[in-house]
Amino acid sequence: MTAIPLDPPEDAAASPAAAGHTIALVDDDRNILASVSIGLQAEGFATRVYADGTSALKALLDNPPDLAVVDIKMPRMDGLELLQRLRETSALPVIFLTSKDEEPDEALGLAMGADDYITKPFSQRLLVARIRAILRRLDARRAAPAPSGEPAPDIIHRGRLAMDPARHEVTWNEVPVSLTVTEFMILEALASRPGVIRSRNQLMDAAYSDDIYVDDRTIDSHIKRLRRKFRQADPTFSAIETLYGAGYSFAES
Repeated sequence: MTAIPLDPPEDAAASPAAAGHTIALVDDDRNILASVSIGLQAEGFATRVYADGTSALKALLDNPPDLAVVDIKMPRMDGLELLQRLRETSALPVIFLTSKDEEPDEALGLAMGADDYITKPFSQRLLVARIRAILRRLDARRAAPAPSGEPAPDIIHRGRLAMDPARHEVTWNEVPVSLTVTEFMILEALASRPGVIRSRNQLMDAAYSDDIYVDDRTIDSHIKRLRRKFRQADPTFSAIETLYGAGYSFAES
């Protein structure tokens, strides 16, 4: 594995999307850790680096960063196992780093709850764009907390579903369901108009920035993950419906 080539940063000053944000980098290749860390710091991010999943897991849970960039192929504890362990208690945004020959792992990672993935080799500009897209969505959810003791005015109630965008909280039958940022955005797009079919392109637009390309498989993997999480709360859950060839809809019940 070789170091990732970095594009020169356009502006070394911290941007609004970077200021105050900490990014954890987990990779067994120390050259990659060093080069990506330097590049992200030049863009205004604070970074923490971990050379394996085992050492990263405790740190990510005890002192969570704003987002983690995780390599899939690592000794001792690979990225998939690290994500699985994280998702037991944490909705920390995760971007996977994958190689061109790791396509099955990409799909599995998304199904397990990764927010995005990037195939090596890639430019610093692409990585920064993906990080900023996720952090913008997360910051938007935190921007307008509800007054203490009062429900948020924009809380979404759809039958047994309740979504609080301001607090990034979701319940089904009053049972909490932990969602990643991307999963939340996709579910919100569906639940905002029950019964209306949302195409994959529309869900991509709701969950990703205009300058970020994702394919159909990415959305399908997120939908599978959403269904799996809700079925853990309610084995009879069937509110997310598929219309083959057209997209997905939310059935209010």
